[in-house]
Amino acid sequence: MGIASVLWQEVVGHGMSLALISHHLPFWFLVFALFLPRVSLVVAWFQGVLIPFHLVGWIPLLFAILLPRALVLYLIYLDQGFSLWFVIHLVVAILVWLGGGHTYRTRRGDY
Repeated sequence: MGIASVLWQEVVGHGMSLALISHHLPFWFLVFALFLPRVSLVVAWFQGVLIPFHLVGWIPLLFAILLPRALVLYLIYLDQGFSLWFVIHLVVAILVWLGGGHTYRTRRGDY
């Protein structure tokens, strides 16, 4: 945690606000979830990374199956709040959700 505080002091001293600091979620999860959110959720579950978030019941399971990007956004928000990682994942989620229907329509031939 000492490196993070030194990084934060340097960022504040220079007037920038770009910090990629992770709390409970590991860095590999934050990067891997950008590309394969379902796989990263399964691997994180098997490794015990999701234990601090107390995801119990049917709703987290349904979100992991149907809307895994929304569950990843929720986990990042619980872990870091409204951070740069949250914004990056939100932009990727919006791009995927907007582009997914267009690919399906183009493949079917409906314009």
